[in-house]
Amino acid sequence: MRRGPKRSRVAGRVAAGLIVGTLAITTGHAAVVAQERAGAIEVRIPDLMLTGVSQRITARPRTDVAWPAEAHWAVLASGRDVGSGTVALRDADGRLLEEVRLGPFVLPESGAHSLRVVVDDTQTEGRIRAIPAWLSVLPPLLAILLAIALREVVIALLSGVWLGALFANGYDPVVAALRTVDTHVVGALGTTDHASIVVFSLLLGGMIGVMTRSGGGRGLASLVTRRASTSRHGLIGAWLMGLVVFFDDYANALIVGSTMRPITDRLRVSREKLSFVVDATAAPVSSIAVISSWIGVEVGYIADQFDALGIEDDAFVVFLQSIPYRFYPILMIVFVFLIVFMRRDFGPMRRAELRARSTGAVTREGSVPLMVHEAEDDAPASASAGHWIDAAAPIAAVITVALVGMFVTGRQAALAEGLEPTVRNVFGSAESTKALLWASFAGSGIALLVSTARRSLGFRAALDAWMGGVRSMVLAMVILVLAWALGSVCREVQTAQFVIGAMGDWLSPGLLPVAVFLVAAIVSFATGTSWGTMAILFPLVVPLAHELAPGEHHVMLGAVSSILAGAVWGDHCSPISDTTIMSSMASACDHADHVRTQLPYALVVGLVSMVFGDLATGLGLYPGWLGLPIGIVALVLVVRFVGKKVPDYRPEAGGAAADDPG
Repeated sequence: MRRGPKRSRVAGRVAAGLIVGTLAITTGHAAVVAQERAGAIEVRIPDLMLTGVSQRITARPRTDVAWPAEAHWAVLASGRDVGSGTVALRDADGRLLEEVRLGPFVLPESGAHSLRVVVDDTQTEGRIRAIPAWLSVLPPLLAILLAIALREVVIALLSGVWLGALFANGYDPVVAALRTVDTHVVGALGTTDHASIVVFSLLLGGMIGVMTRSGGGRGLASLVTRRASTSRHGLIGAWLMGLVVFFDDYANALIVGSTMRPITDRLRVSREKLSFVVDATAAPVSSIAVISSWIGVEVGYIADQFDALGIEDDAFVVFLQSIPYRFYPILMIVFVFLIVFMRRDFGPMRRAELRARSTGAVTREGSVPLMVHEAEDDAPASASAGHWIDAAAPIAAVITVALVGMFVTGRQAALAEGLEPTVRNVFGSAESTKALLWASFAGSGIALLVSTARRSLGFRAALDAWMGGVRSMVLAMVILVLAWALGSVCREVQTAQFVIGAMGDWLSPGLLPVAVFLVAAIVSFATGTSWGTMAILFPLVVPLAHELAPGEHHVMLGAVSSILAGAVWGDHCSPISDTTIMSSMASACDHADHVRTQLPYALVVGLVSMVFGDLATGLGLYPGWLGLPIGIVALVLVVRFVGKKVPDYRPEAGGAAADDPG
């Protein structure tokens, strides 16, 4: 997150030492500046380094020293010269650089070393411990493997943090366990930004709990289903409702599925088709919504890596900028509309739809639908409940307060920095963390006020609903904190350094987005969790993108968006994903039938997203903004020439189909 101007520069200088490919400034470094020009250049040496891969050290020359245009540097490990060369100290205009990078050099042996760094006649000495480079990739790899094997992301992330702490603390398992808790987990909550994201997410969860319990979500749903007179109209209504209930994927799946099921059953829509529409407008919509339960987590992952790398861009602004690059969730939303509007399906989904239209059997014979148990306590408290205002008012409050808060803080910061208060400068300088905190707090208050004033809920019931919403976010917050901790330990053992050394020679910046999407999709599908996938990949991918293409903002946006989009793909169609299961439950569909009919559609959209989105734009075949329209054209052609007509159904016409399948 962006801080105040002076604080940002200070934080950027401190965090810049953590740039991947640069040796980090770590707690307990033993650097000592000596010789004739003592203090003329600051070089800090970390405790831990890797062997066998290229290393670099960040140095900061003092501005009051008459440095030449370039200087000679050398690095000696235990008296052995491991690398030397020259480095530019001034830019093309002759200005002294704030920091320079000394390297590359390679440590050939693991173990304890005395390291001496010489820049002209200035020396810095310190003690280091070197470990084999391949060990640094084991913490995230262990997290991935355990997540796949155990399907427990919390245990997987915690194990990864412990293993990284083991390598960073002399292979002592007891010390590693202690550092896991008192350093990495506690440290993950030790910043204002992280604490703010947690509070924001909990407040938003409480607001969603009140909205759901009061019936406000169902009230919003009724607005888009009043004119559903044919099967196509019913499916369009479900699609529109999925866009309206954008604030949480769980609420989306449960509200849309359970509300639309009686309507689509009457219109002879198969449960497989309903559950697909529900699932395709749950995580894909919530993941790109500017106000949702996802945003705190997504912005938190981005901000954590940016802070570590010294990137001063506001994480929320980068989140907004990445949306056009998230080809899969956007194209999936468009794809759902295309197959519904054009009334064309293919594969097992078409067979399911023909069965429902011709026989009225909305489920397959012998199927075992998952059912949603709705307790009486979950019903609105009175006949006045279930009105759309119970949900619209708090959502409007969140959006309004967030925008106003960002404008006010951004305008103040822009003026303080001497910038013109344009929209771009204002929102680029905004303290979005504060604005989102204010917004979620206001949204919770408005949700409680409206639901009690309208007597949708009693005061005690409203408070219980708010607490229930907060509790629903606890697991997500645990995952988020452990993700931050895993990122911290990966930086300490320099995991990305190893990945860069292993991949940097063949992976070009242009191929990074599509490669990241594939990895994220596989991990998310195997583990069934998008948030867990993001937790594992962000500490690896963002530093890799920063190292492969430093300063190229579009490459960073492509990498960030590919993590988020690939994670959504797996969350959307994995049989062990919670939202996939919830979609089957809310739609009362056999879960195996839901996955079987949905997977071909997800594969088609995923392939189009990779080829016409991530790959083509990454290689520069056309500008990034053309990826979405070209992908939409490709999907239109797929639906038109691969899909086949499915008849519409109109109960008012005596049950006759509007036309025959073509």
